[in-house]
Amino acid sequence: MSTGAGAKPKRMPRAVREQQMMDAAVRTFGQRGYRAASMDEIAELAGVSKPLVYLYLNSKEELFTACIRREAAALVAAVRAAVRPGLPADRQLWAGLTAFFTHTAENPDGWAILHRQARTHGEPFAAEVAAMRDDIAAFVTELIGAAAREAQQDPSFGDRDVAGLAQALVGAAESLAGWANETPEVGAKEAAATLMNFAWTGLGNLMDGQRWAPNAPNR
Repeated sequence: MSTGAGAKPKRMPRAVREQQMMDAAVRTFGQRGYRAASMDEIAELAGVSKPLVYLYLNSKEELFTACIRREAAALVAAVRAAVRPGLPADRQLWAGLTAFFTHTAENPDGWAILHRQARTHGEPFAAEVAAMRDDIAAFVTELIGAAAREAQQDPSFGDRDVAGLAQALVGAAESLAGWANETPEVGAKEAAATLMNFAWTGLGNLMDGQRWAPNAPNR
């Protein structure tokens, strides 16, 4: 049914409008950087006025923080959703890593915000990313801990070992995602397999009690 020439256009719901602005902000911050991006650019890309952007999100700093939180939550959710309980520990880690690399590849602007932009502009942005990293590291700690309990070969393999390995694995995944996103021929599964080959083989030896030491034979 036609609305007629004098009918007012339907007002867009606030949640939809905010989503449009956030999408535009993520794209602009991700491609231009926090300092170079302007609220004018974001408003134009979102198809709204700059005063409306300020009305919804108050300031550039608050908008950038909101982008960090949204992209961080989406990444953590993607990783957690991919890991099905009941699978062997290595399959769980493989699923989580594949989801991580798939998400970062499919959302390059969001990953640029998390991996580069937020970390280089100090507080409070770096703290937001650190919170996301802690969430992922805690989840990986659970997975590695489960693997250690499955193996039960090395009684000296304790919580501190698990936490340290989780931090190392998350750091490696972040660096590898940055490289993979800049290397078009490297897909998510290849990146995940690279890290599994690097980390899981070593973890398997460690679970079997084969620890590296500088004073071990042939070292």
